Amino acid sequence: MDRRKLQQRAALVGALVSLALVVAIVLGSRGLRDFDSALLPYAVATVFLAFGVAYRYTMWVSEPAAWRMFRKGLRSAFSMESFKRAPTVLPRMIATYLGFQKFLGARSHARWAAHQLIFWGCLLAAAITFPLTWGWFTFTASSATGPGYEMRLWGFKLFGFNSSSVLGWAMFHGLDLAAVLVIGGVGYFLWRRYHDRAAITGQRFAYDFLPLLALLTVSVTGLLLTFSEIFLHGGGYEFLAVLHMVSVVFTLVYLPFGKFFHIIQRPAAVGMQLFKFNSRKAGEPLFACKRCGTEIDTVPAVENLRGTMRDLGLGFDAWAEYCPRCKRELRGGAYLTDVKRGFK
Repeated sequence: MDRRKLQQRAALVGALVSLALVVAIVLGSRGLRDFDSALLPYAVATVFLAFGVAYRYTMWVSEPAAWRMFRKGLRSAFSMESFKRAPTVLPRMIATYLGFQKFLGARSHARWAAHQLIFWGCLLAAAITFPLTWGWFTFTASSATGPGYEMRLWGFKLFGFNSSSVLGWAMFHGLDLAAVLVIGGVGYFLWRRYHDRAAITGQRFAYDFLPLLALLTVSVTGLLLTFSEIFLHGGGYEFLAVLHMVSVVFTLVYLPFGKFFHIIQRPAAVGMQLFKFNSRKAGEPLFACKRCGTEIDTVPAVENLRGTMRDLGLGFDAWAEYCPRCKRELRGGAYLTDVKRGFK
């Protein structure tokens, strides 16, 4: 498809998703009766976020290589045959690959722990902030004199709690807990980007540092709001509130167009893992390395990889037919014969 037409289609999809979110906000807040006008900038930022995610995802999935991965993964996820063979595999992959990201532990336990802190901190913050911003969640006093509160969703009471209880403290300080988690993870990655030679070599400010600084600013300013309220009796609260709002709005608008977009892409990778798992479960023949005979993966998985490499315009898709060890040896041999020979 022509690039211009693709952009127009992606913009249309983004506009429709944004419109759907606006309608959901109006309906979920009971005709804006539960909508807090002080949170309007946050709500507007989420609408732009919805547009950006839908636009970027449409552009990404329309690329031949991404569409191949998306299509294969989607078919595997909704395949009745694969469900019959292993009904729990999809939930387990979602939990281990998306939730606990066990694949990162093979690289570094420290990086895995930092990723977990950021992931669960951001997830907790989003689960609290978005419904409150949209007016879906409300907290109302159950009486004029007591410490009791009621949590309501779309106007319906979910449960009541005492604001002075542990649950009450957690309900009103959930964002502080999320901020502490995020600061721990971001602190590690900032330290790594200043001390790890491998990270320093390929880092870029806009792609590697800016997302971390944005998360750090959101978290620190959020904690400072609580600090101002408890220890400074509200001193500087208005300035901190504006600073926090600006940092949150910037982060939400930036999310679809920077490094954070991999969060949106990650579920498609789960689909590919499921495709490989189903191929093995279905008894597909294994592809052996053309050089040493080591089994690489199933034939459909290798053919899919070669097709993806061709879609990307890479001129070495035949390398997918060799195991990792043989690839390294062939590259080393090619360097000795074709590159180093010129320096003799």
